[in-house]
Amino acid sequence: MFSASRFLAAASCLALSAPALAAEDAAPPTGDTSGLTDIVVTATKRETNLQKTPISISVVNAEEIKKRHVQSLFDLGDGAVPSLRVAPFEARVSALTIGIRGIVPLDANQPAREQGVGIYIDGVYLGRQHGVNAALFDLERIEVLKGPQGTLFGRNTEGGALSIVAKAPSGKFGGRIQGGIGNYGSHNAELHLDLPEYKNFSVKLDGVLQYQDPITKNPMPGQLGWGYYDRKGLRAAVRWKPAANITNDFSFDVSQDKNTPFYSQLLNYNPNGCVAGLQSAVPNCYLPGTAYTNLTGTVKALPSIVQVTPNNRMAVADIGVPQQASVDTTRGYTNSLKWKVTPDLEIRSITAWRQVTATQWDNSGGAHRVPAYTANGGFSRYSLANLWQAQFSQEFQAVGNVGKLDYVGGLFYFNEHVSDNAATPNSNTWNADGTGYTVNSNVFTNPFASIDRASEVWSKSYAVYGQGTYHLTDALHLTVGGRYTNDKKRGVLHMFRNVNYDVNTTVAANNGYAPLNKSWNRFNPMATLAWDVTSDAHAYAKFSTGYRAGGASSRTANYLPFNPEDVTAYELGIKSDLFNRKVRVNLAGYIMDRKSSQVDVSSIQTDSATGTSINILKTLNAPGITKIRGIEADITARVAPGLTLNASYAYTYTDIPKIYIPETAVYQKFYIVYTPRNAASASADYEVPLGGAGALAKLHIDANYSQSTQAFDQFATHNDASLVFNGRLALADIPVSDSGQKLTVTLWSRNMFNTQYVFRRDPSNSLPGSPTSSTTTGSISNILGDYGNFNAPRTFGIDAAINF
Repeated sequence: MFSASRFLAAASCLALSAPALAAEDAAPPTGDTSGLTDIVVTATKRETNLQKTPISISVVNAEEIKKRHVQSLFDLGDGAVPSLRVAPFEARVSALTIGIRGIVPLDANQPAREQGVGIYIDGVYLGRQHGVNAALFDLERIEVLKGPQGTLFGRNTEGGALSIVAKAPSGKFGGRIQGGIGNYGSHNAELHLDLPEYKNFSVKLDGVLQYQDPITKNPMPGQLGWGYYDRKGLRAAVRWKPAANITNDFSFDVSQDKNTPFYSQLLNYNPNGCVAGLQSAVPNCYLPGTAYTNLTGTVKALPSIVQVTPNNRMAVADIGVPQQASVDTTRGYTNSLKWKVTPDLEIRSITAWRQVTATQWDNSGGAHRVPAYTANGGFSRYSLANLWQAQFSQEFQAVGNVGKLDYVGGLFYFNEHVSDNAATPNSNTWNADGTGYTVNSNVFTNPFASIDRASEVWSKSYAVYGQGTYHLTDALHLTVGGRYTNDKKRGVLHMFRNVNYDVNTTVAANNGYAPLNKSWNRFNPMATLAWDVTSDAHAYAKFSTGYRAGGASSRTANYLPFNPEDVTAYELGIKSDLFNRKVRVNLAGYIMDRKSSQVDVSSIQTDSATGTSINILKTLNAPGITKIRGIEADITARVAPGLTLNASYAYTYTDIPKIYIPETAVYQKFYIVYTPRNAASASADYEVPLGGAGALAKLHIDANYSQSTQAFDQFATHNDASLVFNGRLALADIPVSDSGQKLTVTLWSRNMFNTQYVFRRDPSNSLPGSPTSSTTTGSISNILGDYGNFNAPRTFGIDAAINF
């Protein structure tokens, strides 16, 4: 394993001892700086002006990343981009759920299931959502391309694409050393070093360290608490220019993210008043997707040591449990070659190999999750899992123009191998009267004694695409494109409920198991008509499509397959700069229709190994059309010298048709998770010169609002609405030497008013159990209450950075 701390120390000494870039070598700013500046994006595979690109895009640039103290993608979960939703999977930040425009898959953790938003780093598609919460390196920008983006970016981009662009080597000596401390024992350090070009080679090195103590303490000695992270990352980039028209960029990166989940608290006890008898007598005690007429059993009393905490994040857990860090390690190599064949044609090759290894240790629930108390019974579900993934991708692009036609064409190949296993032992055991407990030794010696599931998947994807923009007039532009994709997916379920399907083929066959061996073909067209109303106002009408590949659910006994889903979208937008570029207004409205929506359904199957009915989670395709409708607005105004205001808003309406559940003969309502009907973000930035040496005082504050959302597609239960403020005060660019080194000192705070809200509320443990032997009678014997996870608390600190 690498040692990022040693790298940072050695490289820091090198940076401070090397000659700094002379101040007179830096080009002074030119032109009118009182207006809003242009933003360059690569959403169309070529560099274009954001305002003239007929796509709804939000850009989080390097300066915005600093202002909001964004250290990882999870920090964008507070709603900096209202239509972008980022949340942990379950309570775990080791895998993130990322959605755009209401395309938010609940469980994309399974190897045979895909994401709904494509995540790209320097043009390379990431096949898994594991490991994406690693520390961010020195970024140029993050582009949020709102979807679908099925033509240029391909499958699994129904909601859009999240394109992360790192800073490339400049060929000039320079860089930044940064470090800071904060509450919860946090500290961070960064080194970004650009080396001078030598014999046509330029090198850039980046190292990052980020650490935070747990925010909820664990009473068990020697075990980690919850909300902890320890991230390390290294990146090396080399740019080779063997000729004036050839640029070859090679990069290697490796990151390690150690983390623990957010603590899962019991928010109430039997909130629906469940008692045995007629279900109609307690109408709130109702499990969606069932038609129970009777309820049986008894809601068990809580042990006296179990705390119910509805309104505040617990500082110390009530139950001590084994808890160690989950560890995600990612590494990858990328080679990007650009050859300017002629002034009108550039050929590109993007070759990449990446790997993710993830180990999950999630014991965040203690006695706040089922099973309910039983004398001398087990409790505290320890959710353990391992995932291994490797991918190779190759893309060729031709970008050019002929007369009035600008075109992009490409070939794409993707090959992925991924496997996982999972176990869920109970880590603790109650004593006879619920006044104490012991810890089971097997969770330390053999936690995977019983395997819930183990699966393995091989995926290949081939695509050819093209897009052309024909300039009908100086003001009217027609873009037409299409992408043909062939996906092949082969998967096997090695184990289910501790039965080895590779060996016990009779049990597998009796469960209806069959390996996955599927192939899908899609053609995804798009068309856009753009009109330059004036030199500062641009309107467009867009038709686009996208699709998400199918797969199979490893949480079912028969490895139940499901089909792809498809999206068709219509969008109108206008982008404008007003009042001599002092005000920027971008508006977009869209209609998205999704066919065969993939939804997760709790259901029952008969386990042939035991002859009993078991609860499973299957993925099926919803009939009819899932409707997604939305409006987005972004306004930026330079209202006075040094003062800039920004406001963003997203309205998102979603509706999934009811789905017939054959096991219970009930039509069930489903929901799209983590998608607020209304979300908004606003910020203010003010900077003022300090003396005549170029130093600045910079003040930033932002506010981010989200209406309440659902966390599960089967339950109408909502999380809490949220309003979170972040702030930053910086003394920037203070000269510290005659050779041009400058110091920036920053005070920052995230969630500065310490707002507390439940971002994930699970009602499943406060409702009757799923049907087993009967579909008309439900058991209430395992009811506890709703449990949930609170957001991160207020964090604050001080950072210092030297630019050289």
